Amino acid sequence: MAKELVTLGSFEFLSDVQVIKGKLESEGISVFLKDANTVGIEPFASNAIGGIKLQVHPVDEERAREIYDEVRSYAQDQEGNLITCPNCKRQKSEVYYSRNTLMHKLFPFLEPKKYRCLHCKFIRRAQ
Repeated sequence: MAKELVTLGSFEFLSDVQVIKGKLESEGISVFLKDANTVGIEPFASNAIGGIKLQVHPVDEERAREIYDEVRSYAQDQEGNLITCPNCKRQKSEVYYSRNTLMHKLFPFLEPKKYRCLHCKFIRRAQ
């Protein structure tokens, strides 16, 4: 491939990414799922490798992000309410794991859950 692919998002389960993949393809955008085969064979490896990456060509990135933002689901608390960013007050956060220590790279399930605002990139721990 002449150009690098752009990652729109990462998904823990193959079934989660299939819906968005289908929508993007129905709009004429070529989609690639990095690490989908690995997670399909060994689902417990998903957290360790950062999930299944939804990727598109750079020329399709802007339109793909618009479509992705229309259909994606955002992080919710235990009562089903959208997580509100304490910094910008928007309700567009996703679950985030930094995996920046050796222990969390080896044992990603030990890292505390955090949320990252997709607007201002503010990261906060889950309560």
